[in-house]
Amino acid sequence: MNNIYLDNAATTRVRESVIVKMQDALANFYGNPSSTHSFGRSAKTAIESARKTIAKTLNAHPSEIIFTSGGTEADNMILRCAVRDLGVQTIITTKIEHHAVTHTVEELESKQNIQLLYVNLDSDGSPDLDHLSELLKKDDTKKLVSLMHINNEIGNKLDIELVSEICKSNDALFHSDTVQSIGHYKWDVQKTPIDFMAAAAHKFHGPKGIGFAYIRKNSGLGCMISGGSQERGYRAGTESFHNIVGLEEAFICAYENLEEEKLYVTELKRYFIEQLQVAIPDAKFNGLSGDLDKSTYTLVNVLLPVDAQKALMLLFHLDIKGIACSKGSACQSGSGKGSHVLSEILSDEDMQKPSLRFSFSKYNTKEELDQTISVLKEFTEQ
Repeated sequence: MNNIYLDNAATTRVRESVIVKMQDALANFYGNPSSTHSFGRSAKTAIESARKTIAKTLNAHPSEIIFTSGGTEADNMILRCAVRDLGVQTIITTKIEHHAVTHTVEELESKQNIQLLYVNLDSDGSPDLDHLSELLKKDDTKKLVSLMHINNEIGNKLDIELVSEICKSNDALFHSDTVQSIGHYKWDVQKTPIDFMAAAAHKFHGPKGIGFAYIRKNSGLGCMISGGSQERGYRAGTESFHNIVGLEEAFICAYENLEEEKLYVTELKRYFIEQLQVAIPDAKFNGLSGDLDKSTYTLVNVLLPVDAQKALMLLFHLDIKGIACSKGSACQSGSGKGSHVLSEILSDEDMQKPSLRFSFSKYNTKEELDQTISVLKEFTEQ
């Protein structure tokens, strides 16, 4: 059996064209982008070209794109600096955000004395937007709402346009962790009045260690890392040029091939759901991940009818069979803790059963899904 990679929500295989671009950058564009000689100017020009490429696709201004080391840094930069620089006193979020958000706002609550409010969740993990509106009217403090567009564990898709309008009508700032959606969905930040977003290249077949923050211009946000004047003064330090070039190539490919690849991956997800329901009728899909309209097309989160003792061996068994997936999110795996997302929406009984996240990409095939389902069926019936 060939190795099967179904953990694309954790990270993706890098496109060949991205590797070629990065190799060229490493070999031939080694000047410091801040230097004034031709070597430096060549690198600086390429960085600004990448910034313009991203901005044009998002219908943003180039000055609103700030390169970071990834989504976690972008989330931290936005949340921490919003409290420090914009007078944010209240942050409204949910308990099922990515830990880059949940851990950051918890620290801001304990160390910066901000008020932290949580939006109620429906049984499927969807935020109650009526409750969000109530929280926004709770008092007169300056508020920031942080709700992710695509949940990285259960795939729930937020009505980002509606939330943007709710925030705007209540004079609140809106930040969204869009790490699971940039490169997979079209964006127009002029039509969707969002203030801040975060992205990571390795979620759309680019390199790890590079991403960007979208920061609406004239927001008043200051720098997170002090030093030189790189990245419009938001983020000091010599730019990771080869990674930025790789991000740009991955970004271009993602959007040039978006519709074709979206159709292909959607069909993979549909096929996986249908075949799994036939093979293991008692399997359940967590959150909205089994709903093709209300969740992202890139992942499913499956609850298997296996007891707690047997569940301990499931990931090991899959790994032995050459199948890669995640228990919860990859950021959680190995921590020894259960998923903070699933613990909010599953019963105590279901939390004792194994839940696995399978996430798909253009590089997967139906044959791989057949093999995976066969292994799962065999394991559950043992």
